[in-house]
Amino acid sequence: MRVHRPRPLSLLAIKRFLGNISLAIVLNLLVKPGWVILENVVQDRLGHATYGLIAACSALTVVIASFTDLGLTQFTVQRLAGEPEFAHRHFPTLLPLRGLLTVAAMGALLGVGWLLGYRGAQLQLLAAVGAGLLLTQYGQFLRAPVQARQHFNTDAVLSVFEKLVALALVAALLVGGSLGLATYVGSRLVASTFTAVLFFGLLRRLFGALPHRWPRWPAVQPLLRSSLPFAFIALLYGINERVDMVLLERLSSAREAGYYAGAYRWLDAAMMYAWTVLPLFFARFAHAAARPRELRQLLWVGQRVAAVPLLLVVAFVLFRGEVLFWQFGHSTGPEVAHMVVCLKILFLNVLVQAFFAIYSTLLTSTQHQKAVSWLVALSIALNLGLNLLTLPKYGAVAASLNTLLSALLVSGGYVWLVRRRMPVAVPWHILARLALAFGLLCGGWYLARTYLGLSWWLETGLMTVVFAGLLLATGLVQRRELQQLRPK
Repeated sequence: MRVHRPRPLSLLAIKRFLGNISLAIVLNLLVKPGWVILENVVQDRLGHATYGLIAACSALTVVIASFTDLGLTQFTVQRLAGEPEFAHRHFPTLLPLRGLLTVAAMGALLGVGWLLGYRGAQLQLLAAVGAGLLLTQYGQFLRAPVQARQHFNTDAVLSVFEKLVALALVAALLVGGSLGLATYVGSRLVASTFTAVLFFGLLRRLFGALPHRWPRWPAVQPLLRSSLPFAFIALLYGINERVDMVLLERLSSAREAGYYAGAYRWLDAAMMYAWTVLPLFFARFAHAAARPRELRQLLWVGQRVAAVPLLLVVAFVLFRGEVLFWQFGHSTGPEVAHMVVCLKILFLNVLVQAFFAIYSTLLTSTQHQKAVSWLVALSIALNLGLNLLTLPKYGAVAASLNTLLSALLVSGGYVWLVRRRMPVAVPWHILARLALAFGLLCGGWYLARTYLGLSWWLETGLMTVVFAGLLLATGLVQRRELQQLRPK
């Protein structure tokens, strides 16, 4: 029997891989910047305290929704894609079950909100914000058959449709001069409701009548048991990303939560690059898991692709971060300065992610999800402990520092796991070159700010050119690679 021996990953294959950018990524890159700028304007008009309360309500809803989903959304996508008969046997049970869980999540959200001290108008706001986000979560579940049946272009449009509707509605409120707390939250709720109804109608059009049957425990129990691993990971990441906002608003003030939300919004926008690139490497790592040589080459490529653009963004924020808050014309100088401090601390977290997020992707794609989950759980425990001790006195700055410390802990754990459990070595030579390039970039930027006195956009353009030269000088990018990537 002839054994097929896989060849090492070629530059042509890398070229095809890097060119495999889906419509979903392009659409998100087009929509996200406009949404970030619009949210900044909304926060400036409503005020930091009001927006901080909205942000805390949204964060609490995401945590509750992550728990009450029970991992069913990811589980359904996986099973529908791998087992065609799953749609006929189990989706009729899952469809109403997920709807019931959405209703239960609303009850749980209001109950937890009550326990946390939300009363009166605050509880009503929590209900309105929560209803919109829970409908968004249900809409994501309704996309599962579209994803599983490989309707990628349709799913790409659906992934940004609600944001586009909300963007149009909120922009209309701004132009019409009728933006307020009630109209803003109401427009988001209308966008979520419309999108969920549209998704349901689209499912019927694509797949015909959607059979459903009342969920009974004997049929539901094995489904829930199978979805629990997905539930655990989703809950951990939901808590890790959102609990800071809730604790900050409850333990410090809604105003401090607003400052943190204004800074964190830019971190979320920057990390969108990583969260669109890393899933591409997830699939390739999983495919090459049994071939260490190919896995090593992918890791070397992924380390550079994931880190290099973020290094330039981090340097920009460290030296020119204040320009990102130009929309806050109604805010005082000290308020903007407070957000800038939080922003710079949070972008040190982006720096950590630029270096080490690829290792989380490598581990989870090669059957090490349990170890990664425990690392994230440890990070959450540290973050919660630090928040409880520091938020009442130090507010948003403490939340930013705690996020950074937690990221350092979990990133160190990723490297340790790769060294202990993976058949590939940590590419220390690439990490060293990345650190050298970033250090030289920051040194050059400091000199440019000190001696040249350029406007921020000229300075940024100059340092981008300098960074490109540093990439070539440090060997992070080689001329022969650029020639291979050039269209023929």
